[in-house]
Amino acid sequence: MGMDDKISNKAEELKGHAKETTGRATDNPKLEGEGKVDRVKGSLKQAGEKIKDAFKK
Repeated sequence: MGMDDKISNKAEELKGHAKETTGRATDNPKLEGEGKVDRVKGSLKQAGEKIKDAFKK
């Protein structure tokens, strides 16, 4: 996969960060937890893309 996946993964990470921050600000632990999950999933997917790119070279 290519640039589309990288953009999608970064967007998921940013969305998670926004949810986490909103949950913290509104004292909503469920929203904060969802944000953490989204952020970590996005980060892990980005790491996977970097590994794939490293093996392509």
